[in-house]
Amino acid sequence: MDQFTTQTIHQLPPSSASIKREICCTICFVFILISSIITLNLGSSSKSLPLFRFDHFFPRKPAIFHHRPPLRPCDYSYGQWVRVDHKNPVQLYDEKCPFLDPGFRCRRNGRKNVEYLKWRWKPHDCYVPRFNATDFLERSRNGRIVFAGDSMGRNQWESLLCMLAQDVSNKSAIFEQNGSPITKHKGFLSMKFQDYNLTVEYYRTPFIAVLGRRPINAPAQVKVIVKVDQLHWRSKQWKGANVIVFNTGHWWNKEKIAKMGCYFQEGGTLNMTMDAMEGFTRFLETLMSWITNNLNPQRSHVFIRTHSPVHFMNGTWDDGGVCDAETEPEKDQKKLKPESWNNQYIGNMTKEMNKGSWKVRLLNITYLTGFRKDGHPSKYREPGISPVAPQDCSHWCLPGVPDTWNQLLYAQLLSMEFRTK
Repeated sequence: MDQFTTQTIHQLPPSSASIKREICCTICFVFILISSIITLNLGSSSKSLPLFRFDHFFPRKPAIFHHRPPLRPCDYSYGQWVRVDHKNPVQLYDEKCPFLDPGFRCRRNGRKNVEYLKWRWKPHDCYVPRFNATDFLERSRNGRIVFAGDSMGRNQWESLLCMLAQDVSNKSAIFEQNGSPITKHKGFLSMKFQDYNLTVEYYRTPFIAVLGRRPINAPAQVKVIVKVDQLHWRSKQWKGANVIVFNTGHWWNKEKIAKMGCYFQEGGTLNMTMDAMEGFTRFLETLMSWITNNLNPQRSHVFIRTHSPVHFMNGTWDDGGVCDAETEPEKDQKKLKPESWNNQYIGNMTKEMNKGSWKVRLLNITYLTGFRKDGHPSKYREPGISPVAPQDCSHWCLPGVPDTWNQLLYAQLLSMEFRTK
């Protein structure tokens, strides 16, 4: 064998040895270079990108990124509406959703302009995670979500039903537990998502507090009373809920209180001098006391939101106002009202609550909603309404603006690491 090798080497051309040495040097250099790169990558931050990627040759399944809660508190309240194109739609469902009130199906009721569906809320310095219905449902499994308030709450409740239902293949597994139709009515509705053992409930309580008849000996101007120290009798059904959204403020404005002939009662005594601001403050104290005494701070997530009526050049929502000509969001911020006094009170109250272990938040959608004068049903109301009836410049078309309210609700729940388990 040695003889054969020696003979072979002597038969090579004189330049072969040098070429062989160059090849060996090159291989050694490449080996040292690769070793250095590997050492540098192993010693670098975990966030560094590797310089060599072998998955180009051996493809992997794409990574699935789950929503992560924000690392810092985020205020989604202030920002701007930005227009989106057809490649980045914001609409998550359509009017075929079986859980919509006829009065909210604006296109079916004759509205041709659909520009109101092409806007996305972009907060300042905040990221709004994309709504993930399956994730929301899984987090809510075996739980209860409650909406309590006026018809604005019903707007949001119906929006959430449709947003969640988009990822449920068997729609027949979503039903109203008592067989009640989803229409404008008094009382409550409880939608069951059977596959997740989840109920999403709505309680119509315009003031959340008790609204009662005038006392027999009350002055003639008193038509109804609000008992600021008592919550609606249905409040006993809210106990044990994992998420509660209280929406109020729409009925607590001075103009509406005066127009109704509404006065406040506390401790069984009618107070003729208590105004809307003081009455609302006393009511909030009652609400916070109820939360403290009836909910589990470890399991219940409470959101309180208000929404004041939008005022227009041609009148307000309940005074002959018109809004059918509006086709895009308001761009002039000077036309918007300053922060409502309702929100200031709620903000202060929730801050005090959160000094403990409570999960109570102000869901501040007043500012962002104030821009959207284009999103109302206006004259495109439910079938059977008289053509000369006042326009609905109070509620919202669905799909539409309330979907954004629920996106922000979902974002806040993620930041609170919400799960029913």
